[in-house]
Amino acid sequence: MGAEDAQIGALAAEDDKVIPSDKVMRERSVLSTLAHAIRRDPLLVTAVLWTLAGAGLLWSLDQANDQVRVFWALQPPLDALLAYSAWRVHRMATGAVRRFWLVMTVAGVLFTAGDTTQAVVALTGHGQKTTGGGAVQGILFAVGVGAIIVAMLLHPMPGSSRREKVAFWLDSSTVLVGGAVVAYCFAIGPEQNEHVAATLAAGCVILTSCFAAVKLVLSGNAPMHKAAAVPMIVAAALNSVGFFLEPGADGTLPAYVFVVRLLPSLLIGLGARLQEDVARFGRSTAFGARRRRSYSLLPYGSIAVAFTTVVVETPHGPHPRLWGAMAGLGVIVALVVCRQLAAFHDNNRLIDQLREHETRLRHQALHDGLTGLANRTHFHEQVGTALRTGPAEPTSLLLIDLDGFKAVNDTHGHAAGDVLLAGVGAKLTACVRPGDVVARLGGDEFAVLLRECDAEGAEHTSQRILRELADPIPFDDITVRANASIGIACATRDHDADSLLRDADLAMYAAKREGKGTWARSGRQVDADLLGHVG
Repeated sequence: MGAEDAQIGALAAEDDKVIPSDKVMRERSVLSTLAHAIRRDPLLVTAVLWTLAGAGLLWSLDQANDQVRVFWALQPPLDALLAYSAWRVHRMATGAVRRFWLVMTVAGVLFTAGDTTQAVVALTGHGQKTTGGGAVQGILFAVGVGAIIVAMLLHPMPGSSRREKVAFWLDSSTVLVGGAVVAYCFAIGPEQNEHVAATLAAGCVILTSCFAAVKLVLSGNAPMHKAAAVPMIVAAALNSVGFFLEPGADGTLPAYVFVVRLLPSLLIGLGARLQEDVARFGRSTAFGARRRRSYSLLPYGSIAVAFTTVVVETPHGPHPRLWGAMAGLGVIVALVVCRQLAAFHDNNRLIDQLREHETRLRHQALHDGLTGLANRTHFHEQVGTALRTGPAEPTSLLLIDLDGFKAVNDTHGHAAGDVLLAGVGAKLTACVRPGDVVARLGGDEFAVLLRECDAEGAEHTSQRILRELADPIPFDDITVRANASIGIACATRDHDADSLLRDADLAMYAAKREGKGTWARSGRQVDADLLGHVG
């Protein structure tokens, strides 16, 4: 075992080093190696041959008592395979997965003890007709199955919220009630009243185990690989089928019923053994892919089953089984309604989150990340809209370029430059009206769209901006400031967004030529006579 464990550790360490893009190829290689190992696994081959031989023997026997003896004699080795393989997986796993396989190990030990006891009873008994176990076997089996179901239901789901957990338990309750309805109507005969509670409990437990097994695989956090999960799910399904197979007219079971009830023991043991083989050859891929798939269709299956039960029982007229089926159907519908209300709430919350995300993305696409002002694209759209749909009052545009910004960056660093840009953006916003648009076009270049503002109003706004920018902006233990050159363009009927921005740009460069701290106004053509200066 030491060399084998060392090989397992080396494979696991190597598997953890591969990059994500190589992990698909790695898993394929692991599965290929696993398939080869399965064909040569002596325990797997022996378990399959053991079950096939037992099934052939059950078919060949014509005495019910002999069939019962063979049935129980076949069980303990399969249970021991489950216990041994689960213990081996438990040693390789960690965390919640390790706890799950510890529970499987304990359950396998309980099954082995209970079925061995029952095998001894069966081999010495007479007049036996069915697979019903005695008190010891029944108690040990119930404890083992109950522990597995609890472990499956409580196994953590990835990223599950409180509401998702409530939804899951509503689904569980729905399936549980569906199992009770079917067990009450089909597993209990009209005159069968003394074992009603036990039969109902068995039906609920078996169907809940099916649901729990499916939940593990679909939740995205299964404590087993899909290669091991499939036989375990099939085992749970066969358990359900075998439970509802009725005996013959004389109370004996046909041979195929014995075989159907035997197969789950083989499949559960195979699942554990397959998980051990997977973990041996690829630990990082051994315990289920992280995926999220919906399992909310199961409650609708319960509705269909309960409704079918009501339809089947209705022709027989009013009787307790029909009333029980109808009551169960009502409970299932109520649970599904509660489940859908929770789903609607989740959907509304998801829609709100998507809207918030869309709003955030749109804001990021249309605004500057540093200053929070409109970016060049958004500003261009706003200018075009103002020119197309604005009232008869004129529209003006200011183009502002900071003088000395590079010196601040070079002297005090980019952090000081960012503080200066953010501070300028705040000052510009404070200098304009609520309906105006302030934008950072890039670098140290800003723009202001003044709606319903003529040349005189634009000049007043420029003066206000220059006065505001004269105040320094604090940064750590110093203050930073930058002068500005402002170009003004007032729209005419011939202007579009591009031409108005171009005129403002020409005016701004004219202002720069005249000296720092100046503004200049331009119409369709820049004229030296229109230049003004403010110190």
